[in-house]
Amino acid sequence: MEEFKLAKYQADGIYLRLMKKLVKIDLLILDEWLLYPLENEEAAILLEIINARHEAQKSNIYCSQLNISGWYENLGNDTVAEAIMERIIHNAYDIELDGKMSMREKLSFKQTER
Repeated sequence: MEEFKLAKYQADGIYLRLMKKLVKIDLLILDEWLLYPLENEEAAILLEIINARHEAQKSNIYCSQLNISGWYENLGNDTVAEAIMERIIHNAYDIELDGKMSMREKLSFKQTER
């Protein structure tokens, strides 16, 4: 995101090259999705990325520790958040993993069983 924010104000076309590079990727995995709230500028850039990938019919995977209902708040600007969520949810498959134990607890538990 920092690279996109810096590139946006450059006159050398690097922003468009970065965008084209992301659009070419068949599957984009966004890990730790919305772990922290986005600034308005970041949300606007993200909308451009998601919209470009949506139009190119490319796939995205959003991995998040937040419930989907919490995404909207972390996307910042209401109008931009609505546009992003509309593009994500429109043709999405939601796979929710609900575990009673964290991964660290599971690993610790398995080691004590031995």
